[in-house]
Amino acid sequence: MQITDFMSKKAIITDIKSTKKADVIKELVDALINAGDVEKRYRNKIIEALMARESLGSTAIGQGIAIPHAKADCVGKLVAAFGLSKKGVDFDSLDGESIYIFFLLLAPQDSAGPHLKALARISRLLKDKYFRDTLRACEDEKSIIKTITEEDQKKL
Repeated sequence: MQITDFMSKKAIITDIKSTKKADVIKELVDALINAGDVEKRYRNKIIEALMARESLGSTAIGQGIAIPHAKADCVGKLVAAFGLSKKGVDFDSLDGESIYIFFLLLAPQDSAGPHLKALARISRLLKDKYFRDTLRACEDEKSIIKTITEEDQKKL
């Protein structure tokens, strides 16, 4: 499984404006809605599912990365939004550091396998400091897609 298989190329935010966890999640969900990957009528339900997951423990895994994720019955397929924060966001990270790279992952309620594989794939690629630094330096959607695609190809 590659990130480009499920990441929405239309749900990429190059400069997240929000400075609070809940607002970042809303901004990324709105990107998926605007991209046509999630129906607008399910916005609140999806945000509630993501915030419920956050209440179990932060999805900020350290090294400037957060992977907010949830399963919801109103989601038809595995889909992800991507966001970069230039300033960094306090996301209750395990290492106390600000978060700059966000992958928001949504999966259908009954898709444990693909959901876990996607989380593992994202986590594995983001362990590479050079990849993280390259992503953080991206200025537009095209360079983000290119960087992720290249990294996906390298680590099949």
